Amino acid sequence: MSALVQKTNEFQAKANMISQQIRPNGVDSEDILTLFATIPRAAFVPMQYQSLAYSDTELPIGHQQTMLSPMLEGKILQSLNLSKKDTVLEVGTGSGYLTALLAKLSHYVYSVDKYSEFTQNTAKKLAQFKIENVSLETGDATLGWALHEPYDLIVLTGSLPVLNNPFLQQLAIGGRLFAVLGTQPCQTAVLVTRVDHTQWQQHTLFETVLPPLEGVVPVEQFVF
Repeated sequence: MSALVQKTNEFQAKANMISQQIRPNGVDSEDILTLFATIPRAAFVPMQYQSLAYSDTELPIGHQQTMLSPMLEGKILQSLNLSKKDTVLEVGTGSGYLTALLAKLSHYVYSVDKYSEFTQNTAKKLAQFKIENVSLETGDATLGWALHEPYDLIVLTGSLPVLNNPFLQQLAIGGRLFAVLGTQPCQTAVLVTRVDHTQWQQHTLFETVLPPLEGVVPVEQFVF
């Protein structure tokens, strides 16, 4: 396949992803849609899954982890209402694609992952696209990441059975937290806003299914 044909095919696949997956699911921010069009998702996908880079599916990225689907990435970004003043904590770097999108929409991103392979690979990819407002850190952030708090926004890329208090405490006043709560198959995406030092408001966004955040102990299910 020639380079021209390959580029044309990728352009069409990217356009289909936006028009058939992302926009129909309520993502209408032109800034977000433009990012999906300009930052090639294929650059963050493992080589063996390149043909599926723009498909509506989660893709394996190693260590039993998966890359979020384009539709879910779009819905997450739409719900955050990011500004160029926001300092963001992303828990779960994974493929680094959502990291890149968050960085383009915010002031600064701290992204933490348990696996150094993910943070190291993401560093190379971000450098390729000259994205410099990101710090990539390796560690266990399942109980929060106090190193740079408070955060204007916290994004959890894996689900939790219930929301951990440390994440709530690490939000700035007026800060927001995106999380998927519950156990499969009944999970809900929520946005929590810190009102003041002692109060938070939770808003239900949409139903979805997301694998547990790495390191979180799953809640036992009763079988009747």
